[in-house]
Amino acid sequence: MASNVTDFTHDFAILNQWVNDESLTYLDNAATAQKPQQVIDALTHFYQHDNANVHRGVHTLAERATEQYEAARGKLQHFINAAEPAEVIFTKGATDGLNLVASTYGEAHVQAGDEIVISIMEHHSNLIPWQQLAIKKHATLKYIGLTADGELDLADAARKITDKTKIVALTHASNVLGTITPLKEVAKIAHQHGAVIVGDGAQAAPHIPVDVQDLNVDFYAFSGHKMMGPTGIGVLYGKRDLLEHTEPYQYGGEMIDFVTRDKSTWTQLPWKFEAGTQNIAGAIGLGAAVDYLESIGMAQVAAHEQHLVNYLLPKLLDLDYLEVYGPHDPAKHTGVIAFNLKGIHPHDVATALDMDGVAVRAGHHCAQPLMKELHQAATARASFYLYNTQADADRLLKAIQEAKEFFSHGSVETK
Repeated sequence: MASNVTDFTHDFAILNQWVNDESLTYLDNAATAQKPQQVIDALTHFYQHDNANVHRGVHTLAERATEQYEAARGKLQHFINAAEPAEVIFTKGATDGLNLVASTYGEAHVQAGDEIVISIMEHHSNLIPWQQLAIKKHATLKYIGLTADGELDLADAARKITDKTKIVALTHASNVLGTITPLKEVAKIAHQHGAVIVGDGAQAAPHIPVDVQDLNVDFYAFSGHKMMGPTGIGVLYGKRDLLEHTEPYQYGGEMIDFVTRDKSTWTQLPWKFEAGTQNIAGAIGLGAAVDYLESIGMAQVAAHEQHLVNYLLPKLLDLDYLEVYGPHDPAKHTGVIAFNLKGIHPHDVATALDMDGVAVRAGHHCAQPLMKELHQAATARASFYLYNTQADADRLLKAIQEAKEFFSHGSVETK
């Protein structure tokens, strides 16, 4: 599997460059993924040949733009196995989708004394909207804890979710710990108590097969740029019945049915939630990214990343000067690995790795409550994708070892 995926690196011209006199090893995929030439070409072709607004014109360009825009929606429906295209709403990204749910469904259904349940490892995008909703509504925000090895504590979830719970919002995969959560099991618990469940798929949809019907989530949000699509585009999935009975929170063109001086009615799904001119090119580019991923197969993408984690994680755990966060079992890990060089600030570590051409993330990763739980201010984070190779993992190991030498002795060995 690894050799087959390695062949795809030629589609990513950006990876073929030098950084600080070293060939680039890009390991910041959890922040944003690189785009294959096929996605870039789809954007260019749209702007050069088909650029027009959608749904509003009868001229040829408008019809071509509309056809491509709605075709992209159909591709996303298939990608996550939504029941119908109307359950796929285009957004600016996962953050926008999660805020949409909080500001519409949450605003209508959460009252004083109700409960909202999330986990301690949530990205701020799936924490702050619920935190602010709870404050506004005088509801209680509860956090599901973690087990000792960094997995979601399912027993604690069963305790925290009660008949007072109206919404459970949970990451499908942690952007720090690399933990895949038992989203389907938590959805079952939530539904037993009459609550809806919202999945944050930003770190899952690009890396593992996602079937929203099998997961039985009520809402599910993810971003295009993390799955090799353009920035500024994402998807919110919602079950039709819930979307039908949820009011929009943005108004204007495209989302209306009939307008008088005194009142307005809304058009049908999904356009009810897509006010104004949408990111048409972004949606088309995201459709091209889906085509690319499905030409490989999401099971194969997941297997390739698992191969890299199986190879790398034990080697990192063997370094006594490194602290690694999240599950130590590679089988319970995505391609996200957070670590710290003991005694060295992660920003300094990331800078040292960058001098070796290895791009990683450093900081709190928009997960400050989790950092507090880990007793850390920040971590370094390497994150892999389908175009990364075992050689990239080796380069990371070498760069970490050289960083250790530098911080220990003030110099590194001559290359």
